[in-house]
Amino acid sequence: MGTVGLAPGLSRKLKKVLECRTDSPEVVASLNTLSTFYTENTPQARRNLRSTIEKRSLQINLDFLRASQAAQLALDRVEDEVNSLADCCDRIAKALNSCSASTADIISTTERLKQELDVTTQKQEIASCFLRDYQLSPEEINALRDEELNENFFKALSHVQEIHANCKILLRTHHQRAGLELMDMMAMYQEGAYERLCRWVQAECRKLGDTDNPEVSELLRTAVRCLKERPVLFKYCAEEVANMRHNALFRRFISALTRGGPGGMPRPIEVHAHDPLRYVGDMLGWLHQALASERELVLALLDPDSVVDTGSTANRFSKNVENDSGKIEADLTFVLDRIFEGVCRPFKVRVEQVLQSQPSLIISYKLSNTLEFYSYTISDLLGRETALCNTLWALKDAAQKTFFEILKGRGEKLLRYPPLVAVDLSPPPAVREGVSVLLEIIETYNSMMVPASGKKPAFDPVISALLDPIIQMCEQAAEAQKSKGAGHTSRSRRMSSDSGQLSKSAVDAILSNNNSSKFSQNSETPSKIFLINCLCAIQQPLLGHEVAAEYAKKLGMMIDNHVRVLVEKEVDAILSRCGLSIKMHHFHNSLNEDATDGAPLAELEDTTPASLSECLKAFFGFILGSESSLPEFEQMQVPKLRSEAGIQVAKSLADAYELIYNAIMDPRNSYPDPKSLARHPPDQIRTILGI
Repeated sequence: MGTVGLAPGLSRKLKKVLECRTDSPEVVASLNTLSTFYTENTPQARRNLRSTIEKRSLQINLDFLRASQAAQLALDRVEDEVNSLADCCDRIAKALNSCSASTADIISTTERLKQELDVTTQKQEIASCFLRDYQLSPEEINALRDEELNENFFKALSHVQEIHANCKILLRTHHQRAGLELMDMMAMYQEGAYERLCRWVQAECRKLGDTDNPEVSELLRTAVRCLKERPVLFKYCAEEVANMRHNALFRRFISALTRGGPGGMPRPIEVHAHDPLRYVGDMLGWLHQALASERELVLALLDPDSVVDTGSTANRFSKNVENDSGKIEADLTFVLDRIFEGVCRPFKVRVEQVLQSQPSLIISYKLSNTLEFYSYTISDLLGRETALCNTLWALKDAAQKTFFEILKGRGEKLLRYPPLVAVDLSPPPAVREGVSVLLEIIETYNSMMVPASGKKPAFDPVISALLDPIIQMCEQAAEAQKSKGAGHTSRSRRMSSDSGQLSKSAVDAILSNNNSSKFSQNSETPSKIFLINCLCAIQQPLLGHEVAAEYAKKLGMMIDNHVRVLVEKEVDAILSRCGLSIKMHHFHNSLNEDATDGAPLAELEDTTPASLSECLKAFFGFILGSESSLPEFEQMQVPKLRSEAGIQVAKSLADAYELIYNAIMDPRNSYPDPKSLARHPPDQIRTILGI
């Protein structure tokens, strides 16, 4: 069957249907909607599909119109209101245009008046500032002249000072005449205010003398701070304070001395007049306490800026016053010196009475130390060149002079009546008493108070003044003992020579005299031992005290010197008793390598073998004899010194024998049989002597 060609329109539709995608969301949604009202798939239904859809669409539109009918009516009403509002705005605009045209003159007038008001306000502010900075208000003038002195007075005075300072600025402009007139006016107000202030301060200062412990009001401090700008007026007030407090302090001091405190407590100071140390100490303590309180009072008056101020006016004036510490200190010293000038005489008279009452040595020393401590302490607070400090230093010197006069009198009495030397050569009681007093003085010195600005006084003059006379007394007693011993020795020798006419050999004579001259062999020995005992009794208690270290060292040197002299005298006495003393210089010369004398010792008369043999026999007899042959210094009270002195004697004798032995053994001295002459070598002698 042949192919039949399709109509072009049908072909396009068919092609469009075939190309349409049935799975697109739009197609699916349309089909879903169609299924809601296309229920039967019949030929009739398919033919009426288009009309059915159109009816469906028409019904939807009708439903929409019925639903939007109310909104349409509302929009119509809104439109009517908007039209009415537009009409009102047009009428208002026409009314405003009409008013603007009619009030243009009023607006321009208002602007002009506003500008004039601003200018007037500015002028008013300038005038107010000028009046504030260059004029006093009636209230301020009244406060300066008529009202009772109070805080308003100082505010007004501060304003006057500010105006006066502002006038100086005005003088640098072209308003010089106004500045001068204002300055003259303010100067008049200022001088009148200062004179009134000075009279008020003087009256207030007079009231300060009526009470013992006055309180300085804040108003008075502010007034004094203001017066510091007028040095002359300030000086008048300072003198008034000094005079009032001078009289008040004098009354208080006399009352403290005679009547005591309120109700008798504390008791009057003069109750303890029998106790010099407490009496003077109480007066000094009272003066020191009074000085502290008076200084605080005067400082609060003369230098109010040193006290913490809380008032605004006080702070304002403190900024105007330059704090010159040097000037303030000078004013403070001047006022305090005047205040304490009145108590100097009664205090000085009482201390001098104490010093004239002949206090004990310890009391006078403690008084001197107490016065020196308070002299330094009060000088730090009051100043050195003041009446009270000069009085204190003069009394300190007087107490020190009294102390040294007592020491001097004590020493002169000891030297006038030196004690006799005891049989056992022990120190006299005066030595122990002097050392005991010195130890008490040292204890006082170590416990004394030292001021912050001073130092402890030198103690060496005290030791010297106390111990030097004691040492001189011991030396005088030793010298008297020496003279007595020398006379006794000469008498013994005369008796021995008268009764010793029997013929004896030299050795027998020497040995026989050993025991008889044991205590009279050297007249200086007892005196030296006595001196050593005295010096040791003085030195030993001083060794543990630092202040006496130098003097103890000096005593040690003196003791060593006396021991050395004692040993030398004893050795010389032993050698003299053996007949060797006069021969020792020959032995020294023989061993001198520079000696030019060629004569051997054996040929000299003093050192012949026979003479030397006799002397050495006596020496050996002395050394090898009884234990009491060598001096043991039993009366020397310090065991250590006694032992050392005995050892030094033994060493000196051993050294002397060694010198003799070496000279005998020297072939140049031509001794025929030196070993038989010097039988004992030096080492053997040293062993025998125990050294």
